[in-house]
Amino acid sequence: MPRTAARRRVVKKLDVHNPEIVIDSEKGLIFHSEEELYDHFLPQIQALEKEYFNHRGEDDFQDDELPDYEELLAQVLDDPDEVWRDIDTIHGFRIYNYVTHFSVNGESVYYVAMVYRTGETPSFVFLHFPSRDLKLVERFRRGDMIYDRVMKEVSKGAIEGDALGEGDDLAVGLYKAMLKVRTEKDLPEEKFHDYADYRESTIEDADEIWRTNDLDGNILVSFIKDCNDVEADLHYIAITIEDPSSSSHALLFSFPTKDLNLVDRYRHGENLQAEEVVQEASH
Repeated sequence: MPRTAARRRVVKKLDVHNPEIVIDSEKGLIFHSEEELYDHFLPQIQALEKEYFNHRGEDDFQDDELPDYEELLAQVLDDPDEVWRDIDTIHGFRIYNYVTHFSVNGESVYYVAMVYRTGETPSFVFLHFPSRDLKLVERFRRGDMIYDRVMKEVSKGAIEGDALGEGDDLAVGLYKAMLKVRTEKDLPEEKFHDYADYRESTIEDADEIWRTNDLDGNILVSFIKDCNDVEADLHYIAITIEDPSSSSHALLFSFPTKDLNLVDRYRHGENLQAEEVVQEASH
């Protein structure tokens, strides 16, 4: 047998009385034994294992440690953070790379599984392994990203025309930070779009405008509008990034809130007058 990483097949059987291993019946991938199954996929398995072992660092998990993390595989397949469709690595063959990040005993651990899918369901695992090496994980983030948990989570609050909807890293990070500190009694994300009409008036006729620099040197400007005349405690906030060369602003994201403590979090830095700010209409 070739040297192997933590590897396990994922199979579907017709019924308990039929010993056939069914991977993809439409494509004739039905096998009478595990040996026959592995012989069929052996070229793909060996190619992926060779890449894994050639690029695994000495500080990463070694062979004797891999079984300790195998229990994570089921969660990776059932609830991944990312799924990548790779049609280039092995000519004429489609592989799906599942990636999930875990915190195990305080340590950051990534788990990668390369699978064959029947429809949208993983039906065979070519290779799976844990890694603490982000560079190794990045090698398998290739092809087309067809699922991203982060974008799925933030897409509920994205409004057409903002950077959040385009997956901008800064916008996504700031939006997720906002979600963590807002009260559970605040307006649900599913209703953010109901208040989207307030975005333009907030930017053009804000009651408050605050400018601050983040740790990376980005100039962030928060536009706040008091909408108490519409609903009690309602405020609308638009977060932008300023271009220092032109003083124009690109919209990162916006949201309604009735959480007055959350509103106060955006009242920091330099307090500006509305007429001093030029909005970048193209974003």
